[in-house]
Amino acid sequence: MVVLATKVYVLGEGRRRAMDSLESLVENELGDLGVEFTVGLRDDDFPSVTVTGEDAPVARNLLEAEWGAITPHREAGETYVGTLESWDDRGFVLDAGESVRIPADELGLGPGSPAQIRTRFGLVQHVPLRFVEGGEGEPHSLADAERDRLYEWTRGTGRVNANSTTRAQLRATVNRSGHADDIVTVERVGLLESSVICREGTDAPGLLADVGPHLEAELLAIVP
Repeated sequence: MVVLATKVYVLGEGRRRAMDSLESLVENELGDLGVEFTVGLRDDDFPSVTVTGEDAPVARNLLEAEWGAITPHREAGETYVGTLESWDDRGFVLDAGESVRIPADELGLGPGSPAQIRTRFGLVQHVPLRFVEGGEGEPHSLADAERDRLYEWTRGTGRVNANSTTRAQLRATVNRSGHADDIVTVERVGLLESSVICREGTDAPGLLADVGPHLEAELLAIVP
């Protein structure tokens, strides 16, 4: 079984759609392998995928590479994935099956308070983030690969990040709001977290203002 490092925190019809979407994504990922799988949801909102068959080890590795895995056995110096649960003046708190605090001076994302950094980089709540497990007496830190990805977000043409909606739902909402030609694509960041990549000349805050009223979601604009 693999516990995927992305959360299903919406309720009702939204939860059903999210689980259907996840099952389709897993099917696409594992469709060519000799495996059978079932998708479930833990009480802490992390989905699990149980895989059986001759290619099960390969399938589990593919899922972990794509989504990250929640595991109770983490080793110092290794990289794992947690979802952004909360933030305060002391840093970020990730949910990696248990609370993992990333101190403010281990974020490595430039000046400002953790709240200001979160806004500047478009880090909506529950977005998956890679971190390095601290050793005994050593703090956890944001992974270098994660820092590189977030800095890359600020060097492009602008983005609008959203949570609480699938990639397909977000793209459909952008299209319905008349902005289909103003974006390059909608990039999946987590199961319910996505990033709209703006075209050159598109105003990300303006796009957020037009799309936001149609979604029950947190949206943050990234301005290069």
